[in-house]
Amino acid sequence: MHADTPSTPRPGDTYVQSFARGLQVIRSFSAQAPQQTLSEVAQRTGLTRAGARRILLTLEGLGYVRCEGRQFSLAPRILDLGFAYLSSLPLWNLAEPVMERLVESVKESCSAAVLDGPEIVYVMRVPTHKIMSINLGIGSRLPAHCTSMGRTLLADLDPGALDALLGGHPPTRRTDRTITDPARLRAELAIVREQGWCLVDQELEEGLVSLSAPIRDRAGRVIAAMNISGQVNRTSPAFMLENFLPRLRAAAQDISEMLQRKA
Repeated sequence: MHADTPSTPRPGDTYVQSFARGLQVIRSFSAQAPQQTLSEVAQRTGLTRAGARRILLTLEGLGYVRCEGRQFSLAPRILDLGFAYLSSLPLWNLAEPVMERLVESVKESCSAAVLDGPEIVYVMRVPTHKIMSINLGIGSRLPAHCTSMGRTLLADLDPGALDALLGGHPPTRRTDRTITDPARLRAELAIVREQGWCLVDQELEEGLVSLSAPIRDRAGRVIAAMNISGQVNRTSPAFMLENFLPRLRAAAQDISEMLQRKA
């Protein structure tokens, strides 16, 4: 996307364009583009070569980017930005031991995520040693509409915010089971809101089943979700509901209560 698209805020007293462009350069690096030349960064961001070069050299001087020959890549120091977010919230220090005990109990992976627009962002993950085709870690993003944690988070949005989100980001199909009809998705979210948990069966990926519950703040707002995920050939949805749901909801409630006492 070009830096000056209509949806981008204009420079002013509350908007620093050079800073925004620096973040745009950082976000241009990904698993698909871990290394880029100056020209590739300029093309991906819509910046001029001169503008991209100034930003890359500034990031390199600060230790956030490194350069080998003509190839630029992010440096380990970039993790400081994400860890600053994690360490600023007491939730994750409280959640980790609870999640570790849950994983030990159910022998399946457990994660926590927050909502960022139409996606969820993983902020904590306690994996098992079982192999899954999706490689997830802190900072990983997945579509909210077809994940159990995403639906748990979407279900807490007010109707206007949900309509705006679905209107701007229509649900896309990931498997034959993925719900893409907005009306049907809204109906599913109403059920999630009423029952206080969500199960998604092979809508994100064939063979993957996931069960989630909300983490709430003192005001009762859903600020995060946590889940248990597994493979359907060894952990059926019915088995998860019977054996994992009570333990998952208890763990989410424990974290919520600890957070509320901390607030």
